Amino acid sequence: MVQKTTSTYSSNADPQPSKLEIVLKCDVSGTLEAVASSLENLNVPGVGLDIIQAGVGNISKSDVLMAQTGSRLVIGFNVETMPKLDRHIKEHGIEVRLYDTIYSITADVKKIAQNLQVKPPQDNITGKARIIATFKGNRKSTVIGCEILEGNLELGKNFRVITAMGPAYTGKITSLQIERKNVKSGKPGQQVGIKISDWNKARVDDLVECFEAAQSAGSGPWQPRSGVFRKMA
Repeated sequence: MVQKTTSTYSSNADPQPSKLEIVLKCDVSGTLEAVASSLENLNVPGVGLDIIQAGVGNISKSDVLMAQTGSRLVIGFNVETMPKLDRHIKEHGIEVRLYDTIYSITADVKKIAQNLQVKPPQDNITGKARIIATFKGNRKSTVIGCEILEGNLELGKNFRVITAMGPAYTGKITSLQIERKNVKSGKPGQQVGIKISDWNKARVDDLVECFEAAQSAGSGPWQPRSGVFRKMA
């Protein structure tokens, strides 16, 4: 059986880039500049990182209010939260992360940004074949003779024809034959015929892929946790 691979063919427009907007607080101005510089130098394709507020001193209510306008993430270096602020943080869904090393900050923020990358859904490729012959039918119909290279071509499954210019036709396998006999599937080394009723532009050496349509991602992108979380070296 074929080892499933993935493909990202899609007719949708390119998705809009994501943005990570954070509030940054540090103990002294020198450290603030160093941490801000480290974060601004992070490069995660498809994700913009913006420090919407930065300052020196413990995390205050105004920092939490500002975080609500962004990604609801507050990063603190060698600082604490002001007294009685924890309840407000939890009620408004803000995630406060406290650190004592710059390296840990940049590593964690990079992971969050990577989790926000917009990734197109991917199809599972279950079979591949090469067209070795074509037979004209009525009007726009045609029968393509295929030699299966990997996996299986199966009746009722989605398939596409890929030309030198890319995917040119997508449909379902409604008719599959081996030596003029109807079959439910074909395996590597076999030659099968697939009838296409509404397209007749397939050519010898074009490729055929049988695939399972992409499913939406299960976990989704990063979301802030409500509360204060401390990460020490």
